[in-house]
Amino acid sequence: MPCTTLLVGKKASNDGSTVIARTDDGFFDEKKLIVVDAKKQPKKYKSVISHLEIKLPDHPMRYTASPSIDKKNGIWAACGINEANVGMTATETITSNPRVMGADPYVVYQKAKTRKEKDIIGGLGEEDYVVLVLPYIHNAREGVIRLASLLEEYGTYEPNGIAFNDADEVWWMETIGGHHWIAKKVKDDSYVVMPNQFGLDNFDLEDAFGEQKENMCSKDLKEFIEKNHLDLNQNGTFNPRYVFGSRSDADHIYNTPRAWYMGRYFNPTTYKWDGENADFKPESDNIPWSLVPEKKITIEDVKYILSSYYQGTPYNPYAKADNPLKGIYRPIGISRTGVTGILQIRGYMPKEIQGIEWICFGSNAFNAALPVYANTDKMPDYLSDVTMDVSTENFYWSSRLIEALADANYGSCIQLIERYQSTIANKGHQLLNEYDRKMMDQKDYSFIAEANEKLSEMAKKETTNTLNKVLKEASKNMKNGYSRADN
Repeated sequence: MPCTTLLVGKKASNDGSTVIARTDDGFFDEKKLIVVDAKKQPKKYKSVISHLEIKLPDHPMRYTASPSIDKKNGIWAACGINEANVGMTATETITSNPRVMGADPYVVYQKAKTRKEKDIIGGLGEEDYVVLVLPYIHNAREGVIRLASLLEEYGTYEPNGIAFNDADEVWWMETIGGHHWIAKKVKDDSYVVMPNQFGLDNFDLEDAFGEQKENMCSKDLKEFIEKNHLDLNQNGTFNPRYVFGSRSDADHIYNTPRAWYMGRYFNPTTYKWDGENADFKPESDNIPWSLVPEKKITIEDVKYILSSYYQGTPYNPYAKADNPLKGIYRPIGISRTGVTGILQIRGYMPKEIQGIEWICFGSNAFNAALPVYANTDKMPDYLSDVTMDVSTENFYWSSRLIEALADANYGSCIQLIERYQSTIANKGHQLLNEYDRKMMDQKDYSFIAEANEKLSEMAKKETTNTLNKVLKEASKNMKNGYSRADN
């Protein structure tokens, strides 16, 4: 699924949190935020797409999830935080190349053509990963290890990147062909940008086959590379992007511009990003996977960059100027996003309130990020009670209505959107601070449900207010308006 991922190490964030965030860019997928009760989790799992059945481990944990409302293609849980304060987002659809695919083909479901034949069961994919991994891991590293074992046993039918975080670490994992994988710990002082393309541009094979402090991979990765002549590196260096990734014309329009814009935002003076003599341009293949930001990164920074559409550049699709470059690159804050989860693990807080999930529905360019405490038995109805029918009684559909109206009336609505986003962020932080203090002072964490309800009530009030205003502006711009002064 075409998405954009941003990862932030604990020393790169403003408060020492680890953060993993991803836009889930399906095709206007209807989503909700729920809590999956440990007691209600099945003993067996069956994938809809690949028809694969897997026996699940005992003793699962509770976790949050953002599943699809329409289950015809499976659960698609997207992202969540479990009761051990481990976050997971899955997946960032990435790229590969024919040499890798020829050496280790995808495990694709194939329906039998005749009655005498049997179906060929497929492997795992984005539909499955969160459900199969998140309830069973106690830290980010364990997430890599569990998913790796599943990939090696069952394989996958698509190329994907997966992120895990706990209070101390962030890990990024990428699949290679049908059964192979590679994973790297994000440095504490760094952030990572991932725009639908194989990302890792550095990897320590010695560590991966030794202590595994910051690097892990398939046990036979060295042999796999050598046997299939995959290594394109020169001078003894090892850049996984050259070995397992892609470098296509499509990447230059769809993927690399997003990495360029994110790097340009967080490191504006570290490199030259614009002009003929730029170090990196929107179509550069060598934009770094990871950088140390020039300033600490906030949740608001994460939300802003995942909402962006090349503001301040000639590529902005909403620019008034008649510019041939306008809209030529795929935005980060694209129209068809279903859900964005910003998963924050606050290691400096008591374990009961470490996990905060900032939830956004619909296109990030026009929505707002609402924080909720993840360590709870139930999410407010405004976030979880969503059906396929449009309704202003939930955050998902209200966000979708705002985006459709505001996009068509960008000039008159964008200030309303910016005020809305700012208000939700301001009041969200205010309520978090209020309940953080209350729960720590009283050493009573039973207020989590109350806090989430207060946050949800605030979001409903502000979202309804903004929808009212945006609808009025859109109504003013209807083509069939007429008055005596019009003639």
